[in-house]
Amino acid sequence: MEQINSTYIRQFIQKKEFDLRATQTKLCTPIISRMCKKMRYGIKFEDIKVCDNLIIDGHHRYVSSLITDFGIISVPGLKSHATRAYEWHNVEFDDNDWDTPLRISYLNKQDAAYNDVDLETLKRIISY
Repeated sequence: MEQINSTYIRQFIQKKEFDLRATQTKLCTPIISRMCKKMRYGIKFEDIKVCDNLIIDGHHRYVSSLITDFGIISVPGLKSHATRAYEWHNVEFDDNDWDTPLRISYLNKQDAAYNDVDLETLKRIISY
């Protein structure tokens, strides 16, 4: 499996057409990497929220689903007057992990329960 880092994501973005537009200017590469690992093993995530082809909630899930070619569902979301669209080539990818070990543990427990998967199996998936 390829190393998911900011360089890989940047190259992926240059080659890929996106149906949805970003409303965030910065995303976390380690979060995307963990999601990609889980998606490759069939772990499902909550739907992303979209309004007028703008991602309202779910940027990391969306990018991860495109990298892994994993189907993700979108549901209607609400935008505010402050919602702005950004081109994907202008989005920054931070190689610093935004999640603490405690947050990662919490998310793993949620994902295991949501997918009816053993927690230890899920931990092994993201440790590769």
